[in-house]
Amino acid sequence: MVGLKLHLSINGEKREFDIEPKEMLLDVLRDNGYKSVKRGCSSADCGTCTVLKDGKAILSCTTFAASVEGCEITTTEALGEHGQLDKIQQAFVDESAFQCGFCAPGMLMSTKEFIDEMKKNPKMTFKVSEIKDRFSGNLCRCTGYESQMKAIKTLIQDNGGEVIDDE
Repeated sequence: MVGLKLHLSINGEKREFDIEPKEMLLDVLRDNGYKSVKRGCSSADCGTCTVLKDGKAILSCTTFAASVEGCEITTTEALGEHGQLDKIQQAFVDESAFQCGFCAPGMLMSTKEFIDEMKKNPKMTFKVSEIKDRFSGNLCRCTGYESQMKAIKTLIQDNGGEVIDDE
């Protein structure tokens, strides 16, 4: 096989990897120590492999590593500093949103994308159904999503937004 050089930034650090053309981003990340990126289904159904590519959530299990050349990749390892949880992580802990942890990486990264977008227009109003639609690609095996929704609602309100219960 012909190898390629991949240049990108991961969690703010410039990195270079030797990759194969058909290698998936998930495998490159995990092989290089980014263990928060989990393999769940390898078919883009569960969301547990979600990372941010230039601030947008993508599924690393179906993203060719070569396609992120020159991009900024953010993984769950980027959340929090000096042993302190990020506000997103803390909100999920406060609401007991994770039991088995299967959905944690994907939920956290999808929430980060959502909150980062919201910070650009903090007075936004969201319907509960819109929030659920937005997170429908994140499979949770054990909680029923209620505690995750509470954490996301809290984060929206903490960032100046409003949540309308339309269900």
